[in-house]
Amino acid sequence: MKCPFCSNQDTQVKDSRPSEDGRVIRRRRGCPKCDRRFTTFERFQIQQVFVIKNDGRRELFEPEKLTRCLLIALGKRPVTKQTVSNIIAEIEQSLSEEGKTEIRSEEIGDLVLEKLKNVDFVGYIRYASVYNEFDNLDDFYKLVGKLEQ
Repeated sequence: MKCPFCSNQDTQVKDSRPSEDGRVIRRRRGCPKCDRRFTTFERFQIQQVFVIKNDGRRELFEPEKLTRCLLIALGKRPVTKQTVSNIIAEIEQSLSEEGKTEIRSEEIGDLVLEKLKNVDFVGYIRYASVYNEFDNLDDFYKLVGKLEQ
């Protein structure tokens, strides 16, 4: 790995630790030339998955985009960023295990809602209101009624 400070090609791994979920390895590296340290993260690369949008367009699946949406839905809620990361990792793992190369945006929305249902009721409703394009208060009442059953 090339040193980001002096471009030396000969860096050394000083410490390696897996993340809590075991999907990412954090490595502390040192450069013998400039004596500086830096951190790298190693994670598996899932097969490229394309999301088929409602209008038929195909976009590359971007976990970061989904993370932003979840953080908005869970804003000011007692849910940690680690929990959001775990949700995204579980969805990525699900896509990887199924070996899908394409998935409809509705399917991703359903996966997210299934995860949110067990994490935060208010966040679930917020996400569902955007995902399902609620037009009026009756849509909210129907969702809450369905969840209470």
